[in-house]
Amino acid sequence: MANAKEELENLEAEVQRIRRKRKHGGNTIALRKVLNIIFLVLAAVGLYLYFTHEPGERRPAFIVLLAGMGAKVLEFIVRWIA
Repeated sequence: MANAKEELENLEAEVQRIRRKRKHGGNTIALRKVLNIIFLVLAAVGLYLYFTHEPGERRPAFIVLLAGMGAKVLEFIVRWIA
C-alpha cells in the first residue's frame, strides 16, 4: 500500500512539473512556430531560386537557403533553452 501511495505522489509531482513547464513555455511555442514558418518559406523560395537560375547565377538561392537555416538554428536554440 505504501508503494502505491508513493507512486501516486510521484505521478502528482510529475503532473505539476509538466503544468509549470507548459505555462512557462507558452511564449516560446509561439516564437518557435513563427521561426518554423520563416524557415519553411525561405526553404521553398531558396529551392525555387536554385532550380530556376543557371548554375553560375545561384548565389541568391544559397543566400536565401542560408537565411532559412539560420532561422532553423535559432528555433533549435529557443527550444533547447526553454
